[in-house]
Amino acid sequence: MTEGTTSAAAEGADTLTRLEQEGEIAADYLEGLLDIADLDGDIDMDVEADRASVSIISDTSSRDLNKLVGRDGEVLEALQELTRLAVHRETGDRSRLMLDIAGYRAQKRSELSELGAKAAAEVKNTGEPVKMKPMTPFERKVVHDAIKAAGLRSESEGEEPQRFVVVLPA
Repeated sequence: MTEGTTSAAAEGADTLTRLEQEGEIAADYLEGLLDIADLDGDIDMDVEADRASVSIISDTSSRDLNKLVGRDGEVLEALQELTRLAVHRETGDRSRLMLDIAGYRAQKRSELSELGAKAAAEVKNTGEPVKMKPMTPFERKVVHDAIKAAGLRSESEGEEPQRFVVVLPA
């Protein structure tokens, strides 16, 4: 093994450890919020795509947890930002942590991937760019990934909160 390989492996392990630490801090913070709100939920932690991922899941009625998702995920977005701030306060580093509650983001990711694939198919058929409706940064990222997987390219245009994806011909 060369010296460069060793340091790359060590750097990867350091990143994983840092992301696991972010997940632990986030889980502790979210446990406290669940206790304050008197809501039942289990915390699941993972590391995916170079970011910590934390999910709140429940065996019982997800109706209570849906309160934490809010309309169109607005409460979920706010909780994610608060959780990122809690991680930042503890580590001093900016966090890209993703939070999911009651499977909302997983379901949304599936729907958005399908939407992106449909837009890509339309662009392939017509040869014309397609402008999509305004989306959150999370939603745009999922759509960009779906467009890339379909072999096309895309870009974001506009200003928040009206920023949207444009799917471009190959």
